[in-house]
Amino acid sequence: MFSRFLKIFLPLALVLICAVPSHAAGKLVAAVLTTDIHRYRDAHRAFVRTLAQKGYDQSNTEIILQTPNPDLISWANTIRKFEALGADIIVTYGAPVTLAAMRETRETPIVFVDVYGPVETGISRSMTMTGKNLCGVSSKVPMITLVKTLQEFREVRNMGVIYSSREAGSQVQLQELKRVAAQLGFAVVDANISSPAGLDSALSSMLSRVDSLYVSECAVGSRLFEKIVARANSHKVPVISQMPDASEKGALVALEVSPAEQGQLAGESAVKVLNGAKPGQLPIVTPKKIELIINMRAAKALDLHVPFQGLSAATKILK
Repeated sequence: MFSRFLKIFLPLALVLICAVPSHAAGKLVAAVLTTDIHRYRDAHRAFVRTLAQKGYDQSNTEIILQTPNPDLISWANTIRKFEALGADIIVTYGAPVTLAAMRETRETPIVFVDVYGPVETGISRSMTMTGKNLCGVSSKVPMITLVKTLQEFREVRNMGVIYSSREAGSQVQLQELKRVAAQLGFAVVDANISSPAGLDSALSSMLSRVDSLYVSECAVGSRLFEKIVARANSHKVPVISQMPDASEKGALVALEVSPAEQGQLAGESAVKVLNGAKPGQLPIVTPKKIELIINMRAAKALDLHVPFQGLSAATKILK
């Protein structure tokens, strides 16, 4: 009787097993943010949507999101927890936590998102492939385009920079701006900021000495961007940045990539890895849409003339 049962039902069971997609057994995707800011959250939502569209949804995939304290020890501890849980893939938002993940794991695949300068930060050896256990999305855009657009509005002699030495992407942006300054002939006055209190002090001493201000992608700059713009406007100092939504928050000129597009691209890379691709052999991807945005409201508040040439180069104008 039992042998007859096996003859009838065992082949049927094997057919059903083979018919189930390879990822239906369950995948664990663990994500961590360098710090809790809007652009990372927006990118993560797009990442989750992309996974679901590709077949990795709540029925077969668990996604864990952690936002630890923004320091090296907390990032490292979070990555170790993901390793202990047996994550199939680790998603990192921002260069600092990506670097922490690289130190903590050599085998678990990593997909990074919103990393400005993956090669310059030491995350990858090239843009064609990392050669390591990771792949991801670069948010780098041409600094010289941003600065030259500002120069259409006013002469730049001394540019202030808000950055953080604790954040690799922010440091890369500072170094890029210094190279552009040497090329175009202006001076850079930088302020290394790690806290809101430090920001207040830096702005108080800097704004009387500069004619423009660049805000890098550092966490403090991102959280307090509107405050920075308000202080700068009171001194008639225009603000420029490459952070998403900088123009909407008052920057005169912004060169932005979409966090949602970055999340989508990261999701597509993650799906390839979950389907068996080796992350180190995948190219680093870059968003296709880069927006050069001119804020007419900011220009009016700064009493700046808006040149036709500057407007013609913009992909978006805020009126």
